[in-house]
Amino acid sequence: MKSILPSLEKRFPFFEKELIAEMHQNSIVQEFNPGDEILREGQYIKSFPIVLEGNIRIVRNDSEGRELLLYFLNPGEACSMALTCCVGEQQSNINAYAEQQSTIIRIPSDLLDHWMIKYPSWKTYIMYSYRKRFDELLETIDAIAFLGLDEQLSRYFYARFKATGETVFQGTHQEIANHLNTSREVVSRLLKQMEQKKLISLSRGAIDYSQIISLTA
Repeated sequence: MKSILPSLEKRFPFFEKELIAEMHQNSIVQEFNPGDEILREGQYIKSFPIVLEGNIRIVRNDSEGRELLLYFLNPGEACSMALTCCVGEQQSNINAYAEQQSTIIRIPSDLLDHWMIKYPSWKTYIMYSYRKRFDELLETIDAIAFLGLDEQLSRYFYARFKATGETVFQGTHQEIANHLNTSREVVSRLLKQMEQKKLISLSRGAIDYSQIISLTA
């Protein structure tokens, strides 16, 4: 496997050189295909995952397998909920799946506190990650509480665009329904309405939502 040092330097230009060197020396590198499970609820997290390439979807699942999308993780980002479980030696309360071809690194848990003291940039990074994930969770709660499902669907497409840069969803209506914790019939009906309003374009196995992005930008 090729060296991850160039990727570390690219993603974390604000880290001390000594920290980059330690990350390179101690990290476990893993690669995932789209749809692969990275973390599962109930799993003990013994190392802290950070995204180097690709995109990760963080969700909660109910007993029937339906998802509630919490947020996406982009290159250079970390899941603060995983950090909490890792430091506290607790079971994971989230599930994580690769949305695209992805590369992550895992930092051994015993280094996390040590780096907080040793490297100011690491402490800043962790605090920023906590704040950003907290803000995203508030946005998710607000969407569930105050937005109609049609608005949640538009928000889902926009969040996916921000995370992946893609304006076409390749998949089924059932997959979207799982992500939004609703039924396929409801999603199909809403998608048809959105197509009639010329907000999206439907084709077999694909949804072009570029118009939503142009209106939101």
